Amino acid sequence: MDDDLDELLDEVEKKFFHSDSTRSESRTDSTNTPKYPREKDNKRSDPEDIDALLEELLDEDYDGSTPVETEPIPKGSKVEGKSLSQSEEKKCRPVFLGGTSIPNGVGTLLSQRSCDQLRCTSCDFRVLMFEDQEWDSSCDYLFLRNNMPDGERLRAKLRRSKGKRAYACQCSWFSARDLADLGQQPQLRWVCGKHPA
Repeated sequence: MDDDLDELLDEVEKKFFHSDSTRSESRTDSTNTPKYPREKDNKRSDPEDIDALLEELLDEDYDGSTPVETEPIPKGSKVEGKSLSQSEEKKCRPVFLGGTSIPNGVGTLLSQRSCDQLRCTSCDFRVLMFEDQEWDSSCDYLFLRNNMPDGERLRAKLRRSKGKRAYACQCSWFSARDLADLGQQPQLRWVCGKHPA
């Protein structure tokens, strides 16, 4: 069985390391030290030996290859179908909700703003906001499921409330007057979409 294993390992070495050398040559280098030791007593465990082996393998793989030339990407050019301005869009960290006294925009710990680019990861709907409104206590999942995203039909369960802001997707709803960290609202599966730069 050991002979079968040795033959298989030699075949793999020849195929993947592009070596046409014999079994004894593939296991030793010019100093006659084992290159790919297989026996337990020759096993290398020293990180320096492993690093040297990896470096040797990498050198063998990349000898004769041409270096890749890179050019700077001009401003406004497209990268993988997206313009640079799209990749520079910002996200709220952490995500805040709040009433009408809290300005909308990109929220940070220093600039605590209510996120206006929310999306639900549960129903995949964009979260709608209603200024100076709050959800009636009779609002439920089925109502939102049947009426989202029609704002006119949703108003049937909204109540006028100065300073509050009502949020809803197709499966969840929330009303806020003060600043609220979305991370403290585990029932809401909302995340910040990207804000335009």
